[in-house]
Amino acid sequence: MAVPDGRAKKQPKSVWLTERPPPKRRAEQPAGLDLEKIVAATVRLLDAEGLAKFSMRRLAAELGVTAMSVYWYVDTKDDLLELAIDAVAGEMPLPDASDPSADWRDQLRALAVAYRDMLLRHPWAARLLAEFMNIGPHSAAFSNATLRVMRRTGLDTERTYGALASLFHFVYGFSTVRATHEARCRAAGISLDDYFEQVMAVISGRPEFAETMELASRAEYARQSRSAREMLDRDFTIALDLQIAGIEAMRERDGGGVPPASVGSARRR
Repeated sequence: MAVPDGRAKKQPKSVWLTERPPPKRRAEQPAGLDLEKIVAATVRLLDAEGLAKFSMRRLAAELGVTAMSVYWYVDTKDDLLELAIDAVAGEMPLPDASDPSADWRDQLRALAVAYRDMLLRHPWAARLLAEFMNIGPHSAAFSNATLRVMRRTGLDTERTYGALASLFHFVYGFSTVRATHEARCRAAGISLDDYFEQVMAVISGRPEFAETMELASRAEYARQSRSAREMLDRDFTIALDLQIAGIEAMRERDGGGVPPASVGSARRR
């Protein structure tokens, strides 16, 4: 039997794992202030100014209250950021799980697009998704929705989680890079199209890029006078189609989409 060494086990820190009683009304507490308004203001500030500039003092000024008033509702800044990331997770529409005729491919594609759009609307969210546990109610609802859709593919549990990791890590990476580029363009006061044109002007005459397929396709896109966002949307759609095709291929290889229990029974016969 292990001998206790006197050290208490550290528990994971999350606002969702902490019991906190609702704040009691105090005479000096601003009227009309509540947690929902605080979280909404947090999201607005993060969208407008980014994560680096966010502070509890800046939030309090935005709300027209003292910083202590905010601390009546949350214990730490991290708690508030966790609440904010779950709030924007609630913006993602979820598929109708009660429709038996719905195509899992369409529903999975819609979930991936919703995730991408959320990350592009809120560029700060990508970093917080990597830092926090994301076990709030909206995040959990999104995860559960993806699992319900994936169960209809017939993949076993191990392949289901691997397929979802591949799909949503792709979406996360693609969207984070794009959001970062767009943020840098905004900071520099130029559009994404202007940035793309500047890059093309620099590299189009350099021999080391002459055989690059990427350059050829993008140059053609530029000649068609289509925007950089259209180009990126096209790239995303093609990559997403490849992800779905990969899941389909695994599904067919492992039993044609028959539920795992049925596949096992068929193999034993």
